[in-house]
Amino acid sequence: MKPTIVSGPSGAAALRWWARMARDPLATYASLQRTYGDAVRLPFRRHRPILLLSRPEHAEHVLVTQQRNYVKAVTYLPLRALLGSGLLTSEGNVWERHRRIIQPVFARRHLNAFAPEIVAAAQRRVATWRDGDVVDAAEQMRALTLEIVGRVLFGASLAGSAQRIGDALGAIQHAAIISVLLSAAVPEWAGSAWLRRVPGVAAPVSTLDAVVAEIVTRRRAETGSGDGADLLDLLLTARDEDGSTFDDVEIRDEVLTLMLAGHETTSTALTWTLALLSRCPAARRRLEAEVDDVLAGRPACADDVDRLVFTEAVINEAMRLYPPAWSIERDAVEADDIAGIPVAAGTTVVVPPYLLHRHPQFWPNPEGFDPDRFLTETDRPRYSFVPFGGGRRICVGAGFAMFEAKLVLATIAQAHPLDLLSGGMPAVRTEITLRPRGPVPMRITQRLAQAVDRRAQPTARDAIETIEGVPASAP
Repeated sequence: MKPTIVSGPSGAAALRWWARMARDPLATYASLQRTYGDAVRLPFRRHRPILLLSRPEHAEHVLVTQQRNYVKAVTYLPLRALLGSGLLTSEGNVWERHRRIIQPVFARRHLNAFAPEIVAAAQRRVATWRDGDVVDAAEQMRALTLEIVGRVLFGASLAGSAQRIGDALGAIQHAAIISVLLSAAVPEWAGSAWLRRVPGVAAPVSTLDAVVAEIVTRRRAETGSGDGADLLDLLLTARDEDGSTFDDVEIRDEVLTLMLAGHETTSTALTWTLALLSRCPAARRRLEAEVDDVLAGRPACADDVDRLVFTEAVINEAMRLYPPAWSIERDAVEADDIAGIPVAAGTTVVVPPYLLHRHPQFWPNPEGFDPDRFLTETDRPRYSFVPFGGGRRICVGAGFAMFEAKLVLATIAQAHPLDLLSGGMPAVRTEITLRPRGPVPMRITQRLAQAVDRRAQPTARDAIETIEGVPASAP
């Protein structure tokens, strides 16, 4: 096959692109794609060539077909310095061992057992809302998902520490993304350990270390612990096939990883979902109709999850437009060829779900909010939608995240529509996840009790809403 010629900015133009990238990565990715196409070569960063790819076959090659040739990029080193070597940041034998031990934790039978606690936490949160109140939806979802993580994953109430834990996790996210954006100016040999000494970073890491140590110490001291009642028990008692268990450092690293990934990704997905539903009242009415039909006025339970089909489509469509993990980066171990594109060993390959999910060839009206995309059979490529990554490194908690999100959204839909105070969607902040830039003020309204006639509900096609342009973001 004749090699594909891939172009990109160079010289002074490249410096301008890098400056734009630091200010607004999402808009810069989209502009690079429009200017140079679905494959773009970028100037060296830390002496590594960079290849920006945005087609499903590219994602499938890197994440699945040749996944063993593509390891976590050096851009993840800042997270490793802050969170340790958990599933999110580790590689090789360490990652494989951790994955083997942790994977069973997320089996459906465990998720089903967690459903009552998830729903109860959502009900407690909703019970604090009053008709006419204005709440910050982003903060509400962060607090709720952190409570769920504490109770379900660790069997601990984090209510008294929720604010400082949330602030600490936010500070770590910000430090990590700033380090990535500055990576062009920091030599690779310098590593990332220096991050812990940066003012404003050491304290959040110490806060999280203390919280984790307290949770683990308390659990080990409890009578009758280790019965598999929650995920922390499973981590403390899990054994690999060779009989090995996690040591204290490994437990710390995985608890921190699960604390971040287990609440941050779900909270951002729910926040964007609530905002999009506010912009699309017809879709919200249809979701409420499904919830009324399935739950019939009672609290949600595990058996309802698979029946909440439109609810899942709404969440998927929100994650298409606002993928929690907006960019995936891998380093090529050996030279390779991706769809005719030569890839030198050491190249950093960037596959942004943000671009995959808005590619006009695979997503008609890509800026529109249309949950029906996920309800009909299409010939759309499998890897045009990768909200949780793909291949063997697909997010270990992907099933848990959707399970939790459906139960929480159904519980909210039973009680309160939330309406954005502003007319447009919130601006985006690009950190480890795709967060709203600031607060997301929404007004609580009371649902009117009414008989539900599903035949009278609008179709999803009536609910299509275009999200104007590429959302502004801030590093």
